[in-house]
Amino acid sequence: MDWLDTLIECKNRIRQNLSPLLGTVDKPQPDLGVGAGGDRIKRVDLAAEAAVVEVLTGRAISFTLISEESGVQEYGNRAKECFVTVDPVDGTTNLMRRLPFYATSIAVSERPLLRNVHSGLVADLCHDVTYTAQRGKGSCRDGVRISPSSKVGFEEAVIGLDVNSYRIDALVPRLTGLVKKTDHIRHFGANALELCYVADGSTDAFVDIRGKLRTTDVAAACLILEEAGGVVTTSSGQVLDSVLDPVQKVEFVAAGNRKLHRMILDLVNLESG
Repeated sequence: MDWLDTLIECKNRIRQNLSPLLGTVDKPQPDLGVGAGGDRIKRVDLAAEAAVVEVLTGRAISFTLISEESGVQEYGNRAKECFVTVDPVDGTTNLMRRLPFYATSIAVSERPLLRNVHSGLVADLCHDVTYTAQRGKGSCRDGVRISPSSKVGFEEAVIGLDVNSYRIDALVPRLTGLVKKTDHIRHFGANALELCYVADGSTDAFVDIRGKLRTTDVAAACLILEEAGGVVTTSSGQVLDSVLDPVQKVEFVAAGNRKLHRMILDLVNLESG
């Protein structure tokens, strides 16, 4: 089946479902409890997740949903043959504070493993920009093929760095060398979209070694980056793979090219040693 067509429909339905809620995000919100990923659930999260389920069930697709909100849910009599990993709203805090940087992330795989993702979409819900990829077919931004940056100098590279963690004291020694060498550090608050920025060359690298990010956040974006020609591994340089589950955590170093990736790995591991 044409998964990209299905994922685009999911994205369009998400935008429709969110539209009536965006005008009230600064109003008091109902207490909807805690989602499977451990965060407080917002109405926007549930509306976005419902949109994905509506589209897939409407197309009579059997699948297992892996979501930060509802957890693992099976739909149809062949649910174990297809896994759809969803972060309905990546950057919910940004959305609720009207900061224009949040996205939706959807990944499709035949098994619940990061390395088995074969189709992915990350949609910038603020600016209506959509990143897509299929295994072996490259990556696109709004249908146009993309490729990452070839920059390798720290003085000109723009590097994303997520340090939002209660473990900041443990992380500082590992990141000090990178911060000292890099003139342009950024973090926008929606990690799936930040990986896509590396994929299309808007930024040059993105580093998250907190061990706090869930696999649901990056399942689609990792495929998009790799298919664009970028590199993403663990901080020790190993293949990035993990079970796709709302509570499974990952850490990674991503870059637009292998030389910059190696330079970042050396700094991170030098400081940790």
